[in-house]
Amino acid sequence: MRAALSVAAILVAAAVTLFIYKNSLTQSQASGAATPAQTIDVVGVKNDLLAIAQAERTYQATHDSVASLDELVSSGAMSMKKSGRDGYTYDVQSTSDGFRVTAHCPSGLAGCANYAVDQSMEVRAEQ
Repeated sequence: MRAALSVAAILVAAAVTLFIYKNSLTQSQASGAATPAQTIDVVGVKNDLLAIAQAERTYQATHDSVASLDELVSSGAMSMKKSGRDGYTYDVQSTSDGFRVTAHCPSGLAGCANYAVDQSMEVRAEQ
């Protein structure tokens, strides 16, 4: 009798644990949380922006001007094979303070944001 009660208690505890786990998963997905693949893509885009910005700073120090993405690659300041990642496209603009590198979000992708970095090396999300 005692063994049956122990097994029943374990089953009830397992059922409660599974119920809580299932509810937490559905709430996190319903609240618009990004999928793991989207999170990985965004981290890659941010790393690309930082690499482009660092290459731009190096180019500016040696050439006293802002370079386009193609000029950064052709000059050897950066070794990037593609001009984007997973639909994001990169763009370098000259500003009065220095430069601004922008990652443009692919159109039609839900929950997607544009990101930008400048000579401060701080990546910011844009609307």
